[in-house]
Amino acid sequence: MKKILVVDDDPNILQLVKIQLQDAGYVVLQATNGYEALEILANDRPDLAIVDVMMPGMDGFTVTKEFKRTTDIPVLLLTAKGELEDKERGFLAGSDDYVVKPFEPKELLFRIHAILRRYDKAADDLIQAGSLMINRQSYEVSVGYKVLLLPLKEFELLSLLASRPNQVFTRDILLERVWGFDYEGDEQTLNVHIKRIRGKLDQLTKDVVISTVRGVGYKLEVLA
Repeated sequence: MKKILVVDDDPNILQLVKIQLQDAGYVVLQATNGYEALEILANDRPDLAIVDVMMPGMDGFTVTKEFKRTTDIPVLLLTAKGELEDKERGFLAGSDDYVVKPFEPKELLFRIHAILRRYDKAADDLIQAGSLMINRQSYEVSVGYKVLLLPLKEFELLSLLASRPNQVFTRDILLERVWGFDYEGDEQTLNVHIKRIRGKLDQLTKDVVISTVRGVGYKLEVLA
């Protein structure tokens, strides 16, 4: 049974989301602020976190950054703000999705399901995106009978992007997950690896591309 951590300083929202999630079959953990959330995270391992943006002391953007700094738990931001700048801040912090209050409970459940499905896929030994097949056991990338062997970092980077097609990964998240949190290099290393992967993909298939999201990061797209 999947476990979800809900972080919100509004007790009414906490109760509403708890009821909806429990009715959908999830186990619910609750925190009323970012500090409580980090304490829970130190002792437990939720499958997903729903985090309110507008909280006193530690806002949702900071909570998300702290979560992503130490774990790969997906984060869905919940907020009353819908401006593009706030969405951009959320994705830059490492969030996986963004729901604006007031929200329909069904929409929240749909987005939770979609995020969890993407993360479950990331753990698979075989990842398929369009005609591209990635085997995480043999470290092979193939299209039909064409097989591509990539250096380890390029393979890990492509696997991560392909595990969640059309999702934007920030540069910081890509660097942390592929090179590690203690990596002291700069973004140019990431840019060079992306460029190399693009060149190799272009020779292998035309229906999978890595797109740049200006000011944020990269995403892998499957073209129709």
